[in-house]
Amino acid sequence: MTTAQATSNPSGDLGMAHLGQIIAVASGKGGVGKSTVSTNLALALAAQGAVVGLVDADLYGPSVPGMLGIETGKAPTMSPAGKVVPAIAHGIKVMSMGMLTDDDKPAILRGPMVTKYLRMFILEVEWGKLDYLILDLPPGTGDTQLTLAQAFPLTGAVVVSTPQDVSLKIARRGIRMMEQVKVPILGIVENMSGFTCPTCHEVTHIFHQGGGAKIAESLGVPFLGAIPLDPAIVDCGDEGRPLVIAHPDAPASAVYREIAATLSGRVKAAAGIPTPFDWQWADDTSKPKPSADPAHAGGAAEVPVMLDRRDGRTLTLRWQDGHDQQIDVRDLRLACRCAACVDEMSGRAVLVPSTVPLNIVPTRIWSLGNYAIGVSFSDGHSSGIYTFGHLRAMLAAEVEDV
Repeated sequence: MTTAQATSNPSGDLGMAHLGQIIAVASGKGGVGKSTVSTNLALALAAQGAVVGLVDADLYGPSVPGMLGIETGKAPTMSPAGKVVPAIAHGIKVMSMGMLTDDDKPAILRGPMVTKYLRMFILEVEWGKLDYLILDLPPGTGDTQLTLAQAFPLTGAVVVSTPQDVSLKIARRGIRMMEQVKVPILGIVENMSGFTCPTCHEVTHIFHQGGGAKIAESLGVPFLGAIPLDPAIVDCGDEGRPLVIAHPDAPASAVYREIAATLSGRVKAAAGIPTPFDWQWADDTSKPKPSADPAHAGGAAEVPVMLDRRDGRTLTLRWQDGHDQQIDVRDLRLACRCAACVDEMSGRAVLVPSTVPLNIVPTRIWSLGNYAIGVSFSDGHSSGIYTFGHLRAMLAAEVEDV
């Protein structure tokens, strides 16, 4: 992760408080019903009285508009402020690539365009004041997942799997990816858990039984619930009326409501300094504010509660466990682990220290999700990702040198 290219935040309003709690719904593989879970979960939260937005972040295979009966292929309406007006379906606000293109026109996008659209779908939409913004991610652990984890302060992730062993193994990888970028795992949902015969009511576990609960226990993350197979889910999706709307008394609808109730009592803002921020080093414009929760004994070692500068050449950090750290900004530049500074295959440093000016200073420092900062320097270098773990390790190295 540390060798990836850092994405600089464009100038402009980075305020995201109006988006409420940002929850990603993810899966390690396709075909597990993740979009169905995202849609019904958003509607279940709205039924509790919350104001909910839903972003279909699967740009290549958008399916949310069809599930909600939203017309596709029309140019979006723009608000007086120049933002895209989201569609409204069954009481929730929705944004999807499927609303912008016809079904027979694929989205052929390279990585930078994916990033552009994702930012637009979240920052340039007239959401109003939300309680929750649900992100329906594509399957896997690729560009979309990393872009969202770096660019937005995700409250947490819900991971969807089926009881199949192969699905559970891949779900484990998705969970580990989210953990690496410090996105809290809110829980695992086991979809297609068992089929209840509509005639005799006998339950048949087509894809095994209890795998979701077992993997949640083994990884130390919550198990949110098991959603049974229901033939009505397919019909409802095709008709544009999700299950919790069309059949609120169905067993699966009850599970969705239970999951929504659990999440609404569990989600909380990420610990540490408030994000996002885009700090201009020279004049302290947009310097990050200290955390509302002060450092304390037993706090986390890799959660910063304060980011400041002692002087023009010293970056100051205070960690949640109470440790203070002073980093000379040239040492920060020399510690960069990007592909331009460290060989990705061998891990050998390729940056020649003598080429780094003695008077080098940062020009900007910006947040990358909940797990890292990006830094641009006066020598033009700006591709490094400094994870909080990397920065904390520099403190340990300082102690060893004393």
